[in-house]
Amino acid sequence: MTTRTPGYLDVHAHFVTDSYVRQARAAGHEHPDGVPAWPTWSAAAHLELMDRCGIETSMLSVSSPGVHFGDDTAARRLAREVNEDGATTVREHPGRFGLFASLPLPDVDGALAEIAYAHDTLGADGVVLETNTHGTYLGDPDLEPVWAELDRRGAVVFLHPTSPVCWERSALGRPRPMVEFIFDTARTVTDLLMAGTLDRYRNLTVIVPHCGGALPVLADRIDGFMKMFMPAGTEAPGAVEQLRRLYYDLAGPALPRQLPALLGLVGADRLLYGSDHCWTPAAGVEAHIAGLDAAPAPDGAPDWRTLTTANARRVLPRTAR
Repeated sequence: MTTRTPGYLDVHAHFVTDSYVRQARAAGHEHPDGVPAWPTWSAAAHLELMDRCGIETSMLSVSSPGVHFGDDTAARRLAREVNEDGATTVREHPGRFGLFASLPLPDVDGALAEIAYAHDTLGADGVVLETNTHGTYLGDPDLEPVWAELDRRGAVVFLHPTSPVCWERSALGRPRPMVEFIFDTARTVTDLLMAGTLDRYRNLTVIVPHCGGALPVLADRIDGFMKMFMPAGTEAPGAVEQLRRLYYDLAGPALPRQLPALLGLVGADRLLYGSDHCWTPAAGVEAHIAGLDAAPAPDGAPDWRTLTTANARRVLPRTAR
């Protein structure tokens, strides 16, 4: 990376704390989403990786399984705890980290309180929403007050996949991030499309992870079904038009196949860099960045760093200063 080439702004980065892992394990998540072990994380180790890879800033969030393990009161307490821990890390390392705050969904009242606290007190850059919580997907009518408040604030909403409620049968005993996460991403975005949520709340900046999951190859199919099955009198734009307004991170094995499929759906101005660290080990992050750095960027951009960082600075202007 030359001195004139910007560092990546990583919109898909995770942290865990000892307390969070302990509480998740106590709730039955010994092997989270079928992964053999929990990762370890420290700000120091994360910064070392960022410096090796030319990542200027990482937006921290809590990954799956989120913070709601079945009890609203406990979920509110855990969301507050991880958000304060994340905000402390941001303050201790100015310019290197940002925060997408966790919400205790599907507890709507708790989520509304945490939206206010995270933005007004902690200075969070946005929120992270799991694709479902105990089977409540993001287009559920009960979540309407949450979307209305996020829209009022013009919030950045980072979506993150988690296991579907049917994983015991559908995952076939294999780690759910491999396939289930990809389809649960498509499932919840489709739910938002069919519910009209994305059309009603246009002040939101929505980031879809992992190159959109299965959405690039399903977009035309979803579009056709929306036209046939949307309720009478609904004037929402088609699926493809709405999907083109969203942003997409490149976390995961984006090359050589998934990223070209995404570029068939959206413009290059909608692409953001994502590492998925600490759930993706350092070696995987390094290999992913090496692949991006070696690949030609679209639309005449000099490289993927310049392209995705410029896009991220529009989405996250405060963090990018």
